[in-house]
Amino acid sequence: MNTTTHQESGQQMKVLVVGSGGREHAIAQALSKGRDIVVYAAMSRINPGIAALSKEYLITRETASREITAFCTKHQIGYAFIGPEVPLEAGIVDSLNAAGVLCVGPKKMAARIETDKAFCRNLMKQYNIPGLPGYHIFPGPDEAIAFLKTTSSDYAIKPIGLTGGKGVRIMGEHVDLEGACEYIREINGGVVIEERLIGEEFTLQAFVDGNHLIPMPLVQDHKRAFDGDTGPNTGGMGSYTLPDHLMPFITDNEYNLALGIMNDVIAALAAEGTPYTGILYGQFMNTAKGPMVIEFNARFGDPEAMNVLSLLESDIGDVVRGVTSGTLDATRVSFARKATVCKYIVPEGYPDNPHAGDRITTGDAGSALLYYASVVREDGHLITQSSRTMAYVGIGDTLEEAEKIAEDAASAVQGPVRHRRDVGTMDVLKKRISHMQEIR
Repeated sequence: MNTTTHQESGQQMKVLVVGSGGREHAIAQALSKGRDIVVYAAMSRINPGIAALSKEYLITRETASREITAFCTKHQIGYAFIGPEVPLEAGIVDSLNAAGVLCVGPKKMAARIETDKAFCRNLMKQYNIPGLPGYHIFPGPDEAIAFLKTTSSDYAIKPIGLTGGKGVRIMGEHVDLEGACEYIREINGGVVIEERLIGEEFTLQAFVDGNHLIPMPLVQDHKRAFDGDTGPNTGGMGSYTLPDHLMPFITDNEYNLALGIMNDVIAALAAEGTPYTGILYGQFMNTAKGPMVIEFNARFGDPEAMNVLSLLESDIGDVVRGVTSGTLDATRVSFARKATVCKYIVPEGYPDNPHAGDRITTGDAGSALLYYASVVREDGHLITQSSRTMAYVGIGDTLEEAEKIAEDAASAVQGPVRHRRDVGTMDVLKKRISHMQEIR
């Protein structure tokens, strides 16, 4: 049976969301607002927000391709939206495509742009794509450590494989030479050692149909655990966008260079015979020499998805069809011209020693949007787990307005949790602007 034709003839678009975090709640929420879209989900645990939006859901490992594919066949689901990177690496899109399910997410070979950092760097080098830092690839720890001991420069240390956004160690910032060598021994596998980039980070995400790319508003994430950009790296403590969808520390030329790099990567993957379909996430460092590529992700960022999807004005069903049918260039995609601020609530001890199993209560969230992440509902109560708990998104005509909405909602949560109060504040933005002025 052609599941896509069957469901379209009934005027219903059945879409499966794979994943159980805040990013996936934002995807499910956007889908639920689409015309005649019925949401289904495959989750590793019950996300209260996703469950409430889903007609049916499956609790399973998010890499269980066979089980998830069977669920789609049973319910005649024609589309899937893949949230996390791990099922992409496991080839879930390949399995779903074989069963006639069209996916917002790349096949396994194309997903290597995220899942294999050595592949990403070598692809950029082979196709002369701008924004490539100097890099060295080592198959094991001994060679990498020997290299570091022969140089006095600071580098970024990256495991070749997936790290959940927490695997990079920057010499001179996170670790010294001894700490870098110790970290490489802990990795005990392939390592990419790259030049240390100085500048300001920003994220450019885009819908991609294999050949065409439509960019989304720029986002800046806050990786460090504590106010003032201190503490260890996390999966992301919050993020913000501005009403013009740009950033004041990025010139128009720098933006166009970053967008050009994204287009070059899509063209390179197509030339390799592995066309890329889904969401491409480009994390850039804006340096004195212009934007340099920190990494690419093969899916939405978390929390960045919550910022941009909260602003999406177009019908997401049209976007899904455009992405999966190669007609994205004919699809109208628009975002509200407003600012957003996303603040993550996290359990005490996060990220190094998070405490799970605590009851929390939400207060008056005002107009803030709430996206559940690593939290469960038991006997009517919200119970923390070992990762980021939930996020509030404030939307406003100005950054200050959006930040106040998010901060008021986050501050009203009671229990052994915390959040970064400085995410999306004007003080932080002014520091970013000043820093770029200093290094230019």
